[in-house]
Amino acid sequence: MYLSISGFLPAEDEDDSLKFDLDLNESYNSRILQLLGHSSLNAMAEGEWLLTKEQVIELSQIIGESLPTDLDLYIGVLA
Repeated sequence: MYLSISGFLPAEDEDDSLKFDLDLNESYNSRILQLLGHSSLNAMAEGEWLLTKEQVIELSQIIGESLPTDLDLYIGVLA
């Protein structure tokens, strides 16, 4: 299992197509779980979680890659 980030235009926009997609390296899992306050990937597997702007900034620092701040970003678990 691994984490994936999906990005969409803000909710008020009628275009609901995927605008950003990033599969994260498993080596980041424990740090990301700690940041988001989840105990395990299984605990996160219930669905996708909307990230706050602060979480997006911290995730960018963890993975060493800029993430878009103009999109609604969600994180979820993929098998």
